[in-house]
Amino acid sequence: QVQLVESGGGSVQAGGSVRLSCAASTSVYAMGWFRQAPGKEREFVAVITWSTGTTYYADSVKGRFLLSRENAKNTLYLQMHSLTPEDPAGYCCAAEETRGGYTSSTVDVWGQGTLVAVSS
Repeated sequence: QVQLVESGGGSVQAGGSVRLSCAASTSVYAMGWFRQAPGKEREFVAVITWSTGTTYYADSVKGRFLLSRENAKNTLYLQMHSLTPEDPAGYCCAAEETRGGYTSSTVDVWGQGTLVAVSS
């Protein structure tokens, strides 16, 4: 089974930037991130279909967050800009090995998660 290793995150001031990375042990169909803030449900953040490079972002992060990748390393990056008090959460990388619609119910493997905090 695919394994995902995440890095990045931490604490940043409002308006600042932070980058997350997620390295897969092998190629996948799709990879991206979900996030969950305390007391809130897990929500989709962004995803990329690996073979085509097609990306899709949640409306709440569109224009502020950007996915990029290193194909040779099966590594995906989430560059997060203009962070707001709505963005702090545990961010978890997730991957689908086959096409499934990329929901929290269809992903096949999860990373260990990383925290992003935003201070005002």
